[in-house]
Amino acid sequence: MDIASFRALRTPSGQALLKEAAEADVSEDGLLTTASRLRERHDPPLVAAALTQVRLRQRARAKFGADADRMYFTQAGLEQSTRASVAAYRAGRFADRLPGARVLELGCGIGADLIARARAGLAGDGVELDPLTAEVARANVAAFGLDGLASVRVGDATEEDPSGFDAVFADPGRRTARGRVFDPRSYEPPLDVVLSMAGRVPAACVKVAPGIPHEAVPDGAEAEWVSVGGEVKEAALWLGELAGDVGRRATLLPSDTHPSGSEPFSETEPEVSTLTPRGLDAPDVRPWGRYLYEPDGAVIRAHLVGEVAELVGGGLADPHIAYVTSDELRPTAFASAYEVEDVLPFSVKRLRAELRRREIGVLTVKKRGSAVDVDRLRRDLGFGGRRAGRGARELTLVVTRVGRDPVALLTHPVAGA
Repeated sequence: MDIASFRALRTPSGQALLKEAAEADVSEDGLLTTASRLRERHDPPLVAAALTQVRLRQRARAKFGADADRMYFTQAGLEQSTRASVAAYRAGRFADRLPGARVLELGCGIGADLIARARAGLAGDGVELDPLTAEVARANVAAFGLDGLASVRVGDATEEDPSGFDAVFADPGRRTARGRVFDPRSYEPPLDVVLSMAGRVPAACVKVAPGIPHEAVPDGAEAEWVSVGGEVKEAALWLGELAGDVGRRATLLPSDTHPSGSEPFSETEPEVSTLTPRGLDAPDVRPWGRYLYEPDGAVIRAHLVGEVAELVGGGLADPHIAYVTSDELRPTAFASAYEVEDVLPFSVKRLRAELRRREIGVLTVKKRGSAVDVDRLRRDLGFGGRRAGRGARELTLVVTRVGRDPVALLTHPVAGA
């Protein structure tokens, strides 16, 4: 899709075609037939643009909910965009700490964060290097009626002058033609370049990969890892007036369903759970207890497993593996609880016999600190492919180690914990 086709898509005739395409069969089986039918009455490039938008909107619902049906996307822009719940949470932090701020966004993509901040009442300018992506971002700003608060222009983020703005938000590219980029020095622009620009304004936030090394976090910054529905989605560095004094935090959002409208998440909303360091010593190392706690991925990334151990009155079975064990059941948003039925030395033969004896019909396998291939292990245990055991019980098998000794824990999730 080029800019000319995209602009044509936004004309009245293009919008009529887009509506018709949205009501047609655009599945893999029906796409060719639909395209052929539409090309009988419309220019092929415009038909291609309309079908691309319809299919991207369908995929985008996982990130943007109902808003996706009035937004515009490029494939790369959708993949790299901030999901609505995270953008709204982040906009809430901007609005709470910098009310009325004017924000310069470097690398605004399709405009997800720009729109979220505008919905929170913050004016902003977005800069995007790719002309088509910038055009799409403008269309999205207009789709939400936010033209008076947000604008988008084509430009090189490294050449921008942030002076005159209250804050900077930066989203450097972390994907190339070869895939995701994990080294902050290989971001586009590199992280040190972005941080240098961010240091020229009173406050800033830089979106980074969740796997960013802790040593890459600059002094005075607050690093935050965010998970949504139990899955780590993003990390960000908060700087200047937007940074807290905790150094790092793990933030949990429950789902992508809120907000679907104009209200951003607030840092103090009950839906938002945040864990920060408490100045603890290293957690105790102890034998396996009655319960196993699996910390949320954001907790692990933020190096806050010890704080979870304190919350549940537990410790670690191995000091280098992020599984917490305790004899107490203390539900927490920061970890999933499993009741331990048995702890066995790892042996496929013994496990297979034990699963038959316990009449296990559905098996979930988790691992940490183990090189075992989960799919192969399931097959070796008689649960390969769609095949399940003969029994009616469900079991969660946790494969890990204590020191150099591989162990297998037979567990089941604790409801409501």
